[in-house]
Parts: sequence; structure tokens; C-alpha cells
Amino acid sequence: MKTKDTKTFLITGVSSGLGKAFAEATLAAGHTVIGTVRHSEAAAAFAALSTERAHPLLLDITDFDAIPAAITNAQAAVAPIDVLVNNAGYGHEGVLEESSLEDIRRQFDANVFGAVAMIKAVLPGMRARRSGHIVNVTSMGGFITMPGITFYCGSKFALEGISEALGKEVKHIGIRVSALAPGQFRTDWAGRSMDRAPRSIPDYDAVMDPIRAARQAKSGNQPGDPAKAAQALLALVAADEAPVRLYLGDDALQVVEDKIASMKREIAAWEAVSRSTNFVVS
Repeated sequence: MKTKDTKTFLITGVSSGLGKAFAEATLAAGHTVIGTVRHSEAAAAFAALSTERAHPLLLDITDFDAIPAAITNAQAAVAPIDVLVNNAGYGHEGVLEESSLEDIRRQFDANVFGAVAMIKAVLPGMRARRSGHIVNVTSMGGFITMPGITFYCGSKFALEGISEALGKEVKHIGIRVSALAPGQFRTDWAGRSMDRAPRSIPDYDAVMDPIRAARQAKSGNQPGDPAKAAQALLALVAADEAPVRLYLGDDALQVVEDKIASMKREIAAWEAVSRSTNFVVS
């Protein structure tokens, strides 16, 4: 039974990785979860987590035309959605020149356009109720960049910008928007879930070969604990003043702080040029 202290969450991609951890912790905290999955076996496994509060939703978030009806039906069958967690997505590994335009289209379909389609489906109800929280799972790669995952970083930069701007659009009607930006967590993101472009240009060997080898070696040994990330999500949603952006992990904080320091140095070095471009008022 739903009380004033429990919420209905819609979490995308609950069959594995962070999405699974998010759903399990949310259910354990007494909330109701509508979780998107892409296969009937995953739907059955998710439903088994709670006979009353785990509601699988068979939906591919890149099937944009199917999303509005699916969300309308889910809310009619379960409850209005209080919290949307856009978690589903994947990583594309490959330098830009060796990766195709189709690669970037698929990357943005999953990581950006699917999230936006989900947001558009829940916003009318949240707006009518004057309440709701949208949490977009981005990445430390939505602020810092790494060679070899150019398309992934681009998609997460886009989702970060959308999250921040949307938050300014809907804050006055009681809707909160947060970007949850993990560092390296022990999931299949760098393993079976990653899409890898084939190598073809020797000029990139010196950059790409060590990166690919290191990422594959680290898969399964990342420092971040998905269960602890899930507790951070619950703390974020429960906070009276939710942050616009929450980084998860020592590694995420370190690389973000390093980039901010580097940006400050570069801005200072080029400040005179930056300020030289206005019309001179005589």
C-alpha cells in the first residue's frame, strides 16, 4: 500500500547493472517500481522481486512511438509516476574516425533520445500534480572526456545539458531534475554491454590499444559498488533540496575537480583574447 512516505518509481533498464541495483534498493525501501525490460525472461525475474510492488514493463526505450502509450497504460495499471530514473543506455567504444554515423545514431537513440522520450511521457502528469522528480543517469563522462569513447561522452554531455536546462523550465511547477553522474562501477558496462568499433587505422594504435586493453582488464574490478550507488539515489530523491548534479565515486570527483582546475587555468591564460571581442564603445 502506498503511503505519503512511499513513491512510485519508473526506472529504465532494470534487468542488469546499476538499473537492477536501483530497483532492488528502491523496492527494499518500500517503494513501488515500474521497471522497463526488453525480454519476457527479464520481466519474470523482475516481477519475482515483489509480487505487489515490482511491475515489469516490456519496452525498448529506442522505440519512441511506443513510449507514450506504454507509460499511460503503466500509470493506469499501477499509479502515477513520482520519480523517473532514466538509467537505460550503453557505451560505444571507438575513436571517431573508425566509428560510423550509424554508431553515433544508435548511441544517441539509447542515451539521449530515449531518455527525452521518457521525460516527455511523464511530464504532463507531473505537471498536473505539481510534483515529481526526474533523475537522468549520466556519467563522469558527461563532464570530462576520454579518448576512445567519443560518442559516449557526447551523448552524456547532451543529457547533462538537457537535464540542467529542463530543471530551470520546470522548477517553478514543483518538478525537480537531477543528473546522477557515476564514475566506474562494477557492472557489465565495460564488458558485454559495450559496443566496440573494429580497429582499422594504425595511426590510432598508440592511443586506442592501451585504452581498450586496460578497460577490458578492469571490467569486473571497478571500484564503485552498485548497491551503494542505489543508496545514493534514494538519498537524492529523499532530499529536501536535491542537487542539480551528483557525482558518484572518488574517481568521478577527482577527474571532475582536475578538469575544473584545468579550465580555470586555460580561461585565465586566454582571458585577454576572450574579452577582446566586444564592440568598443567610444
